[in-house]
Amino acid sequence: MTYKIGGEKIHEINLPRFVIIGSGVLTKINDIIKRINNESKLLILCGEGFTKTIADKVAENLKEFSFDLFSVKESTFEEVKEVEEMIERTKAKIVIGVGGGKTIDVAKLSSFNRGISFISVPTSPSHDGISSPIASIKKDNGSTSIMAHPPIALIADTDIIIKTSKRHLVSGVGDIIAKFTAVRDWRLAHRLKGEYYGEYSASLALMSAKLVAKNSELIAKNSEAGLRVLLEALISCGYAMCIAGSSRPCSGSEHLFAHALEKITKDKTFHGERCGIGTIMMMYLHGGNWKKIKEVLKRVGAPVTAKELGVSDEDIIEALTIAHTIRPERYTILGEKGITREAAIKVAEVTGVIE
Repeated sequence: MTYKIGGEKIHEINLPRFVIIGSGVLTKINDIIKRINNESKLLILCGEGFTKTIADKVAENLKEFSFDLFSVKESTFEEVKEVEEMIERTKAKIVIGVGGGKTIDVAKLSSFNRGISFISVPTSPSHDGISSPIASIKKDNGSTSIMAHPPIALIADTDIIIKTSKRHLVSGVGDIIAKFTAVRDWRLAHRLKGEYYGEYSASLALMSAKLVAKNSELIAKNSEAGLRVLLEALISCGYAMCIAGSSRPCSGSEHLFAHALEKITKDKTFHGERCGIGTIMMMYLHGGNWKKIKEVLKRVGAPVTAKELGVSDEDIIEALTIAHTIRPERYTILGEKGITREAAIKVAEVTGVIE
């Protein structure tokens, strides 16, 4: 986060204090909360399906604390407001987000708006929001990213996360592979627009992407070792965003494409799946090795074509032509005016995303 005090620009880096990864670590949550605030009133957020079962396990380990449990339906501003009202009503001091993207995003933004801490308990490895300060909130025409705060603690129990679907796993890989083009876009904005560029946070994001690419065969086996590589990469990318004070090191033109495609197709696809395909095409526009990106994604079983993703060729073309409008303040390889329909067709055909 960057702000000014007395005319001086201050860059504040807020990082998670506790990060615990491993088998059976969910039982550590009681001890972690004691170290944060031994007299905290808690609010546990979860989904309505599998994550509710995990939230019940969390509750079993919090018998020394007073808590309320609330099921999140969607990551919308309405839901955030409802949780904020519950925080006020219950006098909660810590929010615990148990689940995937929507639950953690709502926990992140509602706790930030109320000035209290939140703990991230991910149940899948599908995106880097599990440790980042960015909340993705749905609107009528897609999603918007909002700067909030990172979790004060993150507890990733591999016994739970390894049971997630293969689709969640490949989505996480897609979100990490996206850093290859996100960093290129950031450098481009630095050179052409004079935008701040943080070498350390960019390097951290790139290192995470390289490690996931290097270990893609291990990750594809859905082994605990492969899962740890992916989880550590997702967490590292969250740290990269905390250090940069924005999502710049982890989100570029490929994410603009992903959000544009979400806007067009609604909830048909996973965020990381869209990012993976976007990375293939944006790497082509950057003149980089897009074939290598495609190989890594195929290795883990991620979709690399419109057909495999379950969308039409026309959806891909339209998303490419409107992607630059998603965040017009964010300069990327797509430029300020975007690319033409003809150029969109060419990039999608050359990379094999459409036939």
